[in-house]
Amino acid sequence: MTAGGARHGRFRGTLAGLPTEVRALIIVAFMVALGYGIVAPAIPLFARQFGVGKAAAGAVISAFALMRLLTAPFVGRLVNAFGERVMLATGIIVVAISSLLAGFAQEYWQLLVLRGIGGVGSIMFSVSAASILIRVTPSHLRGRAQGAWAGSFLIGMIAGPAVGTVATFSLRAPFFLYAGTLVVAGTLALSTLRHSKFFATKQVEREAPLPLQVALRNRAYVAALAASFAGDWAVVGARSAIVPQFVTDRLELGAGWVYAAFLVVSIVSGALLLPFGRVADSRGRRPVILIGLVIGAVGFILLPTVPTVVGLLVAMALLGVAGAADSVAPGALMGDVVGGRGGTVVAVFQMSGDLGAVIGPVAAGWIADGFGYPATFLVSAAVSIAPLPLVARAPETLVPAPSPEPPTPLCTPKTDVS
Repeated sequence: MTAGGARHGRFRGTLAGLPTEVRALIIVAFMVALGYGIVAPAIPLFARQFGVGKAAAGAVISAFALMRLLTAPFVGRLVNAFGERVMLATGIIVVAISSLLAGFAQEYWQLLVLRGIGGVGSIMFSVSAASILIRVTPSHLRGRAQGAWAGSFLIGMIAGPAVGTVATFSLRAPFFLYAGTLVVAGTLALSTLRHSKFFATKQVEREAPLPLQVALRNRAYVAALAASFAGDWAVVGARSAIVPQFVTDRLELGAGWVYAAFLVVSIVSGALLLPFGRVADSRGRRPVILIGLVIGAVGFILLPTVPTVVGLLVAMALLGVAGAADSVAPGALMGDVVGGRGGTVVAVFQMSGDLGAVIGPVAAGWIADGFGYPATFLVSAAVSIAPLPLVARAPETLVPAPSPEPPTPLCTPKTDVS
């Protein structure tokens, strides 16, 4: 077998057993993340061209996240009413059109509003795609599906900035490329889901959505919410906001070390997504969540304790482990509770992570300004381990794969002896 054939075989083996709909969603997620990776570095630079300050440029990024957070509950109800496939397509279309128009923006307020509208489309896509993944994937494959889904986003985000070098020619070009990748993603999603057996029945024939009040009485669902919030607060929000400043201010290293540190996180996290998915599908969701939370806390404590290059890289590797666990297990745990009855309960789960990602950077920055970097990292460690009691007391939700039935003998052997 050639090297290319071996790589293709490993890729197919990675997705083996996953439903066709999940494979399509993985490719769609890659295209969406690729486009976002192209446009994300250009957004603040493009905003500054309108003569605004750094805070106003940052507000364009915050508008996207804030609108995701504010509209998530309403999007959940829309998914319940119109179905995942319709809302998935609508979300991709909204982001594509708003991104295309943002590329033509002539004033700052136009860019700000259009990015906010893009955030609404983004949460439509996220909730719908997560609901589809939960609905079509059996419990014993859900962890691996979550890992592959998160991995496709990670690869797209890494590849995006390389393609985004077109920004050296025009800061408007990345917005047009982003819109193009979304058109490809939307076309692929619609063409695949149109023939899915899971969407062959009419909306009225679908199982009734799980009421949020019922889900909140489930300890496993509450544990998933807490783990998602803590993971996105600490591992995503605080890490992204504070570690770069810590590297340059306290370690007195250049910006290149910031990129190196984040590259370590990406490599470790990407390498562990599928293995953690397999563990979550064989040993359960809780062990993966517990390990991720504890290791994340250790990583944050290590940063101020060993303020060296080695300490930085080891801590980033530990945060990569925590990030992989956070990307796989809480979503699988939530999916086990929800089953095919997603919508509002899935949207609230998405909100828990978005809320952590919005509050985390602000809170971490405030603590760093008032009390210093060590206090920030200690608080982040405390947030990381705060959900441990909830997760430890939650029931295990994994439903093992059904055991294969023994083959039926072709004939009954003779047992009498004459």
